Amino acid sequence: MHYKSRLFWGYVWILCMGLGLCGCSEKPKFAAVDVTGADYAKGFELKDQDGQVRTLADFKGKVVVVFFGYTQCPDVCPTSMADLVEVKKALGAQSDKLQGVFVSIDPERDTQEVLKAYMANFDSSFVALRPEPEQLAALTKNYKVYAKKVPSTQPGFYTVDHSAGSYVYDPQGRLRLYARYGIGASALAQDVMVLLK
Repeated sequence: MHYKSRLFWGYVWILCMGLGLCGCSEKPKFAAVDVTGADYAKGFELKDQDGQVRTLADFKGKVVVVFFGYTQCPDVCPTSMADLVEVKKALGAQSDKLQGVFVSIDPERDTQEVLKAYMANFDSSFVALRPEPEQLAALTKNYKVYAKKVPSTQPGFYTVDHSAGSYVYDPQGRLRLYARYGIGASALAQDVMVLLK
């Protein structure tokens, strides 16, 4: 190859590298599972603990973390919500850019009053959503959430077996991550920071 030709293509390569046009730009590395472009979990239209209808669009400009659970859950749900509180603290000056959303999978017992009291245990900015019982099946199907009542030996009492991950949306309202239960507040906070950049 002629010297000038090699020099020209060398400059083109450097320019491409600088502009990220050669496909060499790295994808962000996340601790959670990257589900960017998934065709499920497209959003919701549900009443919150104050009776106000909420959608994903209400939280534009924030990273939204959506968790499905129920208030009488003995372990997974309160742990996940407490972790989300820690994530918010870790964000420091950007803490107002995180929106926690708890979606009840037990609307029979999780009334608006119950949800309001439950959320008071965690963070006043977090929102609890309550689907009507007839909305629940379509909602869990849309989000690929497993939820099944498990009867107890005590009359009238039951628990709910359910999947325990969180869905994470970027500030533009696009589904980006699925955070498995137990990922830890520190790892999730790092992922949220990446999405806020």
